[in-house]
Amino acid sequence: MHKNLKFISADEAVRVVKSGDHIHLSSVASAPKILIDALIRAGERGELKDVRIHHLHTEGDAPYADPKFEGIFFHQAFFVGSNVRKSVQAGYSDYIPVFLSETQKLYRSGILPCNVAMIQVSYPDRHGFVSLGTSVDATLAAIETAEYVIAVVNKRVPRAWGDAMIPLNMIDLFVEDNTQLEPAHFAEPDPIEIAIGKNCAALIEDGATLQMGIGAIPNAVLAQLGGHKNLGIHTEMFADGVLPLVNSGVINGANKVLDRGKLVATFLMGSQQVYDFIDDNPMVLMQDVAYTNDPCIIAKNPKVTAINSALQVDLTGQVCADSIGTKHYSGVGGQVDFIYGASMSQGGKAIIAMPSLTNKGVSKISPILTPGAGVVTTRNHIHWFVTEFGAVNLYGKSLQERARMVISVAHPDHREELDRAAFERFGPHYHFIG
Repeated sequence: MHKNLKFISADEAVRVVKSGDHIHLSSVASAPKILIDALIRAGERGELKDVRIHHLHTEGDAPYADPKFEGIFFHQAFFVGSNVRKSVQAGYSDYIPVFLSETQKLYRSGILPCNVAMIQVSYPDRHGFVSLGTSVDATLAAIETAEYVIAVVNKRVPRAWGDAMIPLNMIDLFVEDNTQLEPAHFAEPDPIEIAIGKNCAALIEDGATLQMGIGAIPNAVLAQLGGHKNLGIHTEMFADGVLPLVNSGVINGANKVLDRGKLVATFLMGSQQVYDFIDDNPMVLMQDVAYTNDPCIIAKNPKVTAINSALQVDLTGQVCADSIGTKHYSGVGGQVDFIYGASMSQGGKAIIAMPSLTNKGVSKISPILTPGAGVVTTRNHIHWFVTEFGAVNLYGKSLQERARMVISVAHPDHREELDRAAFERFGPHYHFIG
């Protein structure tokens, strides 16, 4: 333990928060629960009003988004997670549309003030450095610009390298809490997700640098890559699916031009195995989101293959990934950052992958996007589109050609209906497009 470290209680620490302040919380697995709980107690005592809370997606409870705190806390997220989705859709919380790469810019430019940054860090080393562990993202920018930085020092936070390492003098107040980091729970991929995984994996070449998110489809893709060689990772996040490939030597970063031999990410979410893996591991660089998600930096590595998901795609290749009609469901995240970066990479491939149907059997491919739906990846950005029925490359194709190709990977039960809609949209010449 560093000799100059003085701990105070969480309730004492949050006294620096004033009415009208903007607070940043570290993200995903690293949300500082003990400080959130203390903040809620201060709100319940009537000590605060109009406090704005910002963060990327967080795991665990988000009590500040409860409608009963209207007028006390107003949550404005950079990404809508499941713990705040109902609150955002009901209007008690809100969403700030922003590319993940630019979340840090909101703080550094002063567009969004940061009065108090609440973070979670590892215990300090003998040089007086702590690690942000699983959450660098926009948190580093918040630390740099905040009036006060409150750190929960937690022995369970892994000592991650890269931009995650910060000196103690960047922190004002210290609270000790050794609660376990929030683990992620993944369902096994179903047959449809496995089929999508195989279709995506067929597009991945040896020596590719990968970006993919979290969930069943990324895990299904990674499960198909055991026979590949010299894959690299430059991504916004990774989870358990990469570990077997690292252990087997498939992922070694040998062909990367930038950060050769390193796995680069800006936040993580997974099981305890993932947190153990990055602990004091020089192979992993946890970097500022301004670096990981900059399309120009992404493009420096060859064969960048970016796999992202969608909620709905129309016949021209417009991709909705953040809302269901007017109801916000998630956020832009890093999809556009990596779609654009991969498309500029030499030999790169930008992939949008999704099941052809919703859980209720509704086609996710539609003639037009649902009114109010957000276009995240534009028809100008899309390249590869993958469902369980195949993969098509829409880049360089006309609208009518695209419609034919998109319909070819729709669910067979909906292809005739979609074909009729395309004919009505494009006219009789549509049927002569091969």
